[in-house]
Amino acid sequence: MQLSQTEEELMQHLWKLKKAFMKDLLEAYPESEQPAPTTVATLLKRMQDKGFVDYKQFGRSREYFPLVKKSDYFSKHVNGLIKKFFNNSTSQFASFFTSETNLSEKELQELKSIIDKEIKKKQS
Repeated sequence: MQLSQTEEELMQHLWKLKKAFMKDLLEAYPESEQPAPTTVATLLKRMQDKGFVDYKQFGRSREYFPLVKKSDYFSKHVNGLIKKFFNNSTSQFASFFTSETNLSEKELQELKSIIDKEIKKKQS
């Protein structure tokens, strides 16, 4: 199950805050982009129905928290992208990513270093 763009934006705030009341989530948005409280409430309800968030009740207030880790969500998202657009080929994805994103030589070296470290981990 995936989040819509607006749900994902709200989820980003919740991941950063770890747990939050409605007012905390509203304050996390830049003032000029702050959605209406009813919009956030609707998004939270949809995200709860999808199994991404839950809450603890404190009197009349709800403290929301994520049920899905950010790393798990984005890992699944990236793997879906690789499957859908790159015939499930990570090498095709890596080739596209490195050639189409205008990475500097330094950034490419950093990527190479990360890959080399992962290779060493797998060999141990």
